[in-house]
Amino acid sequence: MSELRQAVEEYLAIRRSLGFKLRRMSGALPNFVAFVEQAGSSYITRELALQWAKRPGSAQPATWARRLGMVRSFALWRSTTDPRTEVPPEDLLRHPYRRKSPYIYTDQEIDRIIQAARELPSSKGLRALTYSTLFGLLAVTGMRVSEALNLDRKHVDLERGILTIQHTKFDKSRLLPVHPSTIDALKTYANRRDKILPAALVRSFFVSEQGRRITDSSTRYTFAKVSRQIGLRAPVRGYQPGRGPRLHDLRHRFAVGGLIAWYRAGLDVERELPKLSTYLGHVHVNDTYWYLEAVPELLQMATERLMDREKEGES
Repeated sequence: MSELRQAVEEYLAIRRSLGFKLRRMSGALPNFVAFVEQAGSSYITRELALQWAKRPGSAQPATWARRLGMVRSFALWRSTTDPRTEVPPEDLLRHPYRRKSPYIYTDQEIDRIIQAARELPSSKGLRALTYSTLFGLLAVTGMRVSEALNLDRKHVDLERGILTIQHTKFDKSRLLPVHPSTIDALKTYANRRDKILPAALVRSFFVSEQGRRITDSSTRYTFAKVSRQIGLRAPVRGYQPGRGPRLHDLRHRFAVGGLIAWYRAGLDVERELPKLSTYLGHVHVNDTYWYLEAVPELLQMATERLMDREKEGES
């Protein structure tokens, strides 16, 4: 193993010991080191860092900036032991982060997504069943994709109607009570799953036809495929996912739907907001407030509520 490869492993181990998940970085940095070595260098240079960061060329500038930022963090650490290391300047690929506006699926679109998933080619019948149930669960609970995929069977209490979310983003565990109709759907899935694969190879609640835990990449690819099939995404060649409404937008839809319902019911949304924040697993309630700015209908409702309060104060 080269010194640079050993250094990146040590760097990642140190970061993990401090509590960082490093989901992107754990794959990106070894890939960067391989790129540097393939170029014939044994240390990090600004030119190589920039060349690697801007791959693929079709990616968004924000993606390039994020990739370079990962390299820069590693280079800063590496420069303390290898003085040849060239640290990329902080503003070399500066690009302000802009959170994507959420796509709010309609009820009809959700129905079409789930129906298309039910019709996925499936030799044992489990693939279609797994993805249709998974997409439905994400739509009605607002869970993160990783949270649903990490569910073990013991985390799904089908008697009390509670899901246990463990070791999620920022290591915040929480309990999610779900609607009885959702529990009925999960019971149906579990019963049919166990008839198809009675001897599962993993503890996972959602499993593939091979009896393995469903992966994040296969889930996102399948969702993109289903979305293209029903016209939510433009058709593309090969196995590229294309661009359009994302799987994560199911979470946005859940949050926005809850807020709109509260406004229409005349509730004090500011008082209710921490409940939604807790249910979604947000670290700060400000992360939930973002929806009020990102969705025009919510912003209008919030404005009208504020104006009504001002009028009441004047009277």
